[in-house]
Amino acid sequence: MVNCAGSFTLNRGFADGWCYLLAALCGIGAGIADVVVNDLLFTALLVLSACMMLGLMRPRWPWRWVLVVGIFIPLTELAAYKIQTVKPTRAQVYGAFLAFLPGIAGAYGGAIMRGVIDNLRQGK
Repeated sequence: MVNCAGSFTLNRGFADGWCYLLAALCGIGAGIADVVVNDLLFTALLVLSACMMLGLMRPRWPWRWVLVVGIFIPLTELAAYKIQTVKPTRAQVYGAFLAFLPGIAGAYGGAIMRGVIDNLRQGK
């Protein structure tokens, strides 16, 4: 896409598509780690770091990163239940939905951090 000044700019929707793909891969990775390791704190750390990274990359509407990353954890557990003979406990199923909470902190923390970095670069 070429803007009025004649320089090239990246299409915003195209760039966000790659971020959504990265968010889905991070969510699937966190879900696999939850199934294999069976440690909710480790899964929460993975979700927190993934959402913080995505909040830094794209700070507008940080809740979307929480949804995209977080929804793949229960879906990965469901896939492990259907494909493998892994039987998650009731606590593990509820814990998969609780992974949204550190994702909220990470996404909004990353978005705030991006705003602070942008202000520091501008000298405000």
